Amino acid sequence: QVQLQPSGPGLVKPSQTLSLACTVSGSSITTTIYYWSWLRQPPGKGLEWMGAIGSGGATYYTPTLKSRTSISRDTSTNQFSLQLSSVTPEDTAVYYCARGRDLYNYDFWGQGIQVAVSS
Repeated sequence: QVQLQPSGPGLVKPSQTLSLACTVSGSSITTTIYYWSWLRQPPGKGLEWMGAIGSGGATYYTPTLKSRTSISRDTSTNQFSLQLSSVTPEDTAVYYCARGRDLYNYDFWGQGIQVAVSS
């Protein structure tokens, strides 16, 4: 059974970098055809795709966040990670990691992790 487990701090101060990791079990992040995405949902708003890393390590980002976002992976631990720099309170959201066969359709999701940006 495929499982994705996000982890990271629930509170980040403004101007700092938000760092989250997603540990995958039951599926290898290097398996061809899969993309590993990060998404978020701010309070009262819709779900936003932030970016993804492909099985070969290529990364893809939504243009509005590209300058602040970095997605990486650790194949030895089967994890992929998100870093979002220079955060503001507008980055407060529930963050999700997900697996898909393309960038925008997902078959497995991790549980959401609430991250607040506040001093």
